[in-house]
Amino acid sequence: MDTSVTYDWRLTHDLDAFLALAGDFLRSRPAQHTVALTVTEGLRRGGMDRYGKDTPVFGALEHSGEVRAAFFRTPPYPLNVTPLDEPGVQALTALLADAGTEVSGVAADTATADAFAEAWGRRTGATPALLRSDRLYRLGELSVPEPAPPGRPRVADAGDRDLLGRWYTEFAEAIGEGGHGDPGVWADDRISYGGITLWEIPDGTPVAMAGLTRPVAGQLRVGPVYTPAHLRGRGYAGAVTAEVTRAALATDVREVLLFTDLANPTSNGLYRRIGYRPVSDFAVYGFTHGAA
Repeated sequence: MDTSVTYDWRLTHDLDAFLALAGDFLRSRPAQHTVALTVTEGLRRGGMDRYGKDTPVFGALEHSGEVRAAFFRTPPYPLNVTPLDEPGVQALTALLADAGTEVSGVAADTATADAFAEAWGRRTGATPALLRSDRLYRLGELSVPEPAPPGRPRVADAGDRDLLGRWYTEFAEAIGEGGHGDPGVWADDRISYGGITLWEIPDGTPVAMAGLTRPVAGQLRVGPVYTPAHLRGRGYAGAVTAEVTRAALATDVREVLLFTDLANPTSNGLYRRIGYRPVSDFAVYGFTHGAA
């Protein structure tokens, strides 16, 4: 370990100040930092209460005038951290614990998340629980699944608002993030830029959806992809994912990304067949505290 490196974090509630400090660092690795890039873009466009009523906090680790890592926290969502070495993890846990910061969980690359969860539990007495293991994929060459299921794609519009809100709620609950965001606000935002595509069967009934984030730093991310449980196994998810991927390729982005839950072999296999290739693995932990 380079003992000359100090682990001093600069914290702020000011999004513009954070992006002025850490924006170049985040854009230097747009795939690895995709969540930080898209969340800060969402805050910039939608306001600081975009993801919850509590004020977000941001942090950057700076050494010799260079940012080495960053984090953001949009309560009640978990702390999101870019890759950190062990001393950096220890410095961050000490900073947040000593300040009495409430941290509901952590989301990061697997090594960082594992180390932070262990350090946070040791320092605060919290019990960490692994909630989800995800894999980040990057599109190689698009391969459209054949044969396509009956129906056609359609970009969602204002008439789909209630359906999108309901499906977003179901999707969020399925991945353990239910009850946080306003589904109507989410639907309005996605509709505003054509960010959700539906797959309709021939009678016009929507049976699946796939979304795209807004492009930022030369990348965008596919998601969410959702098919109601009773309609799965018919090829709808693959068809609509291929369609939004095709739409993404029509933009000027350099990277098209998506996350999958590693516990779901069906979706991982599907995205590989479409042409997505693994980049790195991530983990999400939740923290619980015993009764006082």
